[in-house]
Amino acid sequence: MKRLMTLGIALPAALAIAACGGGGSSGASTAAGSDAGSNTVSVQQLPDVGSVLVDHAGKALYSSDLEASGKIVCDNACNAFWKPLTTSASKPTASAGAGKLGEITRPDGSTQVTDNGKPLYTFSEDSPGKATGNGFTDDFGGHHFTWNVVHAGGTTTSGAGSVSSGSPPGSTSGSGGSYGY
Repeated sequence: MKRLMTLGIALPAALAIAACGGGGSSGASTAAGSDAGSNTVSVQQLPDVGSVLVDHAGKALYSSDLEASGKIVCDNACNAFWKPLTTSASKPTASAGAGKLGEITRPDGSTQVTDNGKPLYTFSEDSPGKATGNGFTDDFGGHHFTWNVVHAGGTTTSGAGSVSSGSPPGSTSGSGGSYGY
């Protein structure tokens, strides 16, 4: 009986310790929690993509080559996968090295955050500390999009590893992919 009671106390205690983060964590997730939470946009080092912009939750930020001019084209069904970065603050804030933040009015009247004039989005398939949408191509509303992670300073990766500050539409090639639905 005593052994069952000890086990009954030890098991919940072990579960509580595990739930509080008793195990190890990756550097990417840990880094997201510090600076990313205090700003609308922060800079974070992510595996396979380098130093990129992330939102307050540590999710990578993307822009579409199709919207390099600052005109919103990703709307309606597109937003089911590419979530516009919005802010409830009067002005978006950024950590050092993020680039020049601004705002643009979306077709629905909401305000979206921009970096160096390019609208910013998160990818629904990403998790904090992971950038799986870099180079992704898709089509919505008769438009062909190529999505690139936004690097520190507001530049995007176009094509095979080159960095661009906003290439014209159709000048890049993406890896493509599917949403898995």
